[in-house]
Amino acid sequence: MHTHVPTFATDAQPLALWGGLECTVNRVGDQYGDQIVRTGHHDRLDDLGQLADLGLRTLRYPILWERTAPHHPDGPDWRWADQRLHHLRKLGIRPIVGLVHHGCGPRYATFEQTAFERHLPRYARQVAERYPWIDAYTPINEPLTTARFSGLYGFWYPHGTSDRLFVDLLLRQCRATVRAMREIRQVRPDAQLVQTDDLGYTHASPAFGYQADFENERRWLAWDLLCGRVTPDHALWNYLRRSGATEGHLWFHVENPCPPSVIGVNHYVTSERYLFPDRNSPTGYGDTEVVRGAPEQRLGLGNLLMQAWERYQCPIAVTEAHLGCTVDEQMRWLAESWQQAEWARRQGADVRAVTAWALFGLYDWHCLLTRCENRYEPGVFHVADGQLQPTDLSRMVQQLAHGTPVEQLTPAGLGWWQVEEIESLI
Repeated sequence: MHTHVPTFATDAQPLALWGGLECTVNRVGDQYGDQIVRTGHHDRLDDLGQLADLGLRTLRYPILWERTAPHHPDGPDWRWADQRLHHLRKLGIRPIVGLVHHGCGPRYATFEQTAFERHLPRYARQVAERYPWIDAYTPINEPLTTARFSGLYGFWYPHGTSDRLFVDLLLRQCRATVRAMREIRQVRPDAQLVQTDDLGYTHASPAFGYQADFENERRWLAWDLLCGRVTPDHALWNYLRRSGATEGHLWFHVENPCPPSVIGVNHYVTSERYLFPDRNSPTGYGDTEVVRGAPEQRLGLGNLLMQAWERYQCPIAVTEAHLGCTVDEQMRWLAESWQQAEWARRQGADVRAVTAWALFGLYDWHCLLTRCENRYEPGVFHVADGQLQPTDLSRMVQQLAHGTPVEQLTPAGLGWWQVEEIESLI
């Protein structure tokens, strides 16, 4: 087993600001969607210079398998990746390279097939050999969330609605991550695993506490598996076995632990849920955002970061901070994320960074990418007439990256989602 020396900033240093672009390549039915093409970043090399001008020095950046080798594992096209990665290097921006982002894999190795966990590590090795100077990877973004959307809720390919398929997709993604990092570390032994997933919390009226308890255990599963913690005394061992997981697949992770170098926490206003009685639902309960259903119960990002720290005692970064709303509300959301990360640091958590996400905006996340309605949502920049247009959020990010205290950059007043209890935490 390799010993990995962390290369991220230590907790003795100030909280860092990272950047990231919404880059999902997912499949719905027989069609693949590509956010990098839809926002125009695919054709704009100059975008990277504008990110450097903001002062960003670490960037979650996609070199996605489905884009680089869509037709055959022996036919990767590196032209786009070569140009972008070498330009990032020239600009002094460190990439955290993503290989699959809410994707199911290319057609020859989709993730309900065993081919996925054979071919993704092979692709990871190709990336590492071509760019040996890269030292940080997210082989699969949000494996738990992707497994839920694809295997449990039926939103994305293969559109399953069963615990059995959810568990199968989750375990295959986690095994592929272990094997991908093994291949990467054959080339770059000190390579860091920045493992992202959505981190929220499920609240419920008393009658549905049992379901909330289950979902609050389930949210940790991808990280628990990678850390080798899912043994017979784990709270969800029996659930996993009932849902088709073999003992061999579960013990694989105990015998081949691949703990994250950094836990990547993605947190949205929709991440904390509230379950309430609903006679029209087949489950008997409805599910909404806690900020709408029971806002006084909201924990907020700071408390969730502390939960992650207490569970894993591992460096943490907020790897996505974005709100789809007006620019002033986007500024308040980023400010709250930053302040709550700082609060968690003061409580003793090793929180390294907050990531300004969706730098170039995104399309159709209002319907979770299930339909192509061409509804654009600005991010740090607004893409207009095919070019990046700075906004007040862009200027906030630039000043935050250069050390301006967040309190000086935050619009007056509370965000629509905030209540006094959360505000007092920060």
